[in-house]
Amino acid sequence: MPFNRINRNIRSLKRYRQVLGTLIKYGFGHIVEQLNIDYYLELGKRIVSLGTASRELERLTQAARFRLVLEELGPTFIKLGQLLSTRADIVSADILQELQKLQDHIPAVPTDQIMAEIHRELGYPVEELFATFEETPLATASIAQVHRGTLKSGEQIVCKVRRPNIEAVIETDTDIMMGMAYLIEKHLPGGEMYDPVSLVKEFRRSIQRELDFSREGRTTERFAANFADEETIHIPGVFWDLTGKTVLTLEYVAGIKISQHEELQEAGLDLKVIAWNGADNFLKQVFIHGLFHADPHPGNIHVMPGNVICIFDFGMVGRLDEDLKLHLTELLLCVLHRDVDRLIMQLLYSGELHDESNLKSLKRDLTEFIDDYYDILLQDLKVGKLLIDFVEILTEYQIKFPSNLLLLSRALFVMEGMGRQLDPDFNMVEQIKPFAEQIIKDRYSPSSIAKESAQVLQSYHALGKSLPKDIKEFINRINRNKFKIDVEHRGFERLINDLDKSTNRISFSMVIGALIIGSSLIMQIDKGPVLFGFPVLGLLGYTVAGVLGLGLAIAILRSGRM
Repeated sequence: MPFNRINRNIRSLKRYRQVLGTLIKYGFGHIVEQLNIDYYLELGKRIVSLGTASRELERLTQAARFRLVLEELGPTFIKLGQLLSTRADIVSADILQELQKLQDHIPAVPTDQIMAEIHRELGYPVEELFATFEETPLATASIAQVHRGTLKSGEQIVCKVRRPNIEAVIETDTDIMMGMAYLIEKHLPGGEMYDPVSLVKEFRRSIQRELDFSREGRTTERFAANFADEETIHIPGVFWDLTGKTVLTLEYVAGIKISQHEELQEAGLDLKVIAWNGADNFLKQVFIHGLFHADPHPGNIHVMPGNVICIFDFGMVGRLDEDLKLHLTELLLCVLHRDVDRLIMQLLYSGELHDESNLKSLKRDLTEFIDDYYDILLQDLKVGKLLIDFVEILTEYQIKFPSNLLLLSRALFVMEGMGRQLDPDFNMVEQIKPFAEQIIKDRYSPSSIAKESAQVLQSYHALGKSLPKDIKEFINRINRNKFKIDVEHRGFERLINDLDKSTNRISFSMVIGALIIGSSLIMQIDKGPVLFGFPVLGLLGYTVAGVLGLGLAIAILRSGRM
């Protein structure tokens, strides 16, 4: 059974009860019932009692209630919601919008526990490692909190410390998520189309990487290396002797938040230059390095003297390969040239367009999509919004696309918005043009074509070498009667379970009927003890039949299946 993967200790079962209870509290009891959770846990009683949401909650939209479920269940589920907010191919637009409101309503961990975690990870007490360490955190989040301090050498630092015991909480929660993903795939109609098991595996991998702060430190240094020769951007340095799996110590950088326009002007900084520098550096991350900051909100971007951009928090990053860079460039060119056929050819070439897609409807929607942007002046064209609208069309036609495309769309949308707030004349298209032109130039240069041709020839050479061997093995298996085809019946478990329930209810009804008939016959006999003038055995039979019948009726009513 899939739920054997869950640790059957008391903490897991209590947490499981809390998860199911929260789902039911916010009006998702019908989903809990469909998943047949009690059957898979093989418990002798129900984990929770099904009910309905309160009237206040019923007034909220389903998307809002889903967001509240994730917030109430805490850090792991909030992180899952943040991942889902980047997957327009899985969740609907209204849920996507709600998930973007997710906040970490997590109180700060007491400073003594934070200090104990630093001591455990780095091997020395805080007093020996730092000259000062501020007790009040600069920021708190679901996984970690940040404190300011100074080193013995006088350097100012910020120390990001993982919350104690958060790893055990996440491990339990991801086990529960995996169990529920298996049941969603098996029992909910269309559940396998969204591949929930792979989604949870991706989430588990992502959050486990995020728990290791040394990875974030290496990513920070990689960004610093990418921009080592740039004077318009600064990446905080990492103090590796004060960094480990649960502690990350970085250089403290004094700056002004990029959204504080008045403070920036009072400091003598140029808002137009800041907008240009910010966009230029972000586009270099995307089109040159293929590694970009995926969460560039104003809290993660400060401005230093000289209009220098400083970027923080590299826990969430996106990656682009050369093919995806080229597809993005081609998309922009197709919109600017109003070329729908070329856009569809790009989808076909990339393998993202499958046979089930309705090409006529898709072409119509893409034409309308391009028409919406065609008459907009270049300086008014919002590239981030364009990409988000394009992803919505792909989602509607169930065309798969890389998750990094939506990450990029959102990040570009935020960066473009900040640029326009700093400078009303800001034009992202003009800044993208040189990068796009260079990508097209490199892609179709003689050296690039020769390199690609060599790779194709090498692939065909490898195929030619392995093909005779594969054909021989195939024929040998047929000759030895060892050729097998595995066929998997999906969804039969639910049918079998429902048939089992129906059979049990029919059997139960027959027992009740037999008791009633037998008791009625006993009532006609004047033998044995009597009570109020009636045979005791007959009265007892009626009583047992009545109790069993009432129990069966309640079970049917609670299941919602009359």
